[in-house]
Amino acid sequence: MDRVEVNEAFAAQYLAVEKVLGLKRDKTNVNGGAIALGHPLGASGTRLVITILNELRRNGLQYGLATACIGGGQGIAMIVEAMK
Repeated sequence: MDRVEVNEAFAAQYLAVEKVLGLKRDKTNVNGGAIALGHPLGASGTRLVITILNELRRNGLQYGLATACIGGGQGIAMIVEAMK
């Protein structure tokens, strides 16, 4: 993955995800994550997708991963490809 957006509301949770998945900090949440940018009720998915697509386009990159926590220990992820 060229860029990764991890939407976690709590820093400790993000650090656990980073460790378990072996994420690189120079590729993950490069513009800040949910703590810095916010996670708007009902619009987190939109914020994640727009952020990752803009980051790919700005830097001429191809693949991005957007992930989000969901209440009750659930999660969701989406891989996007910027068409050139």
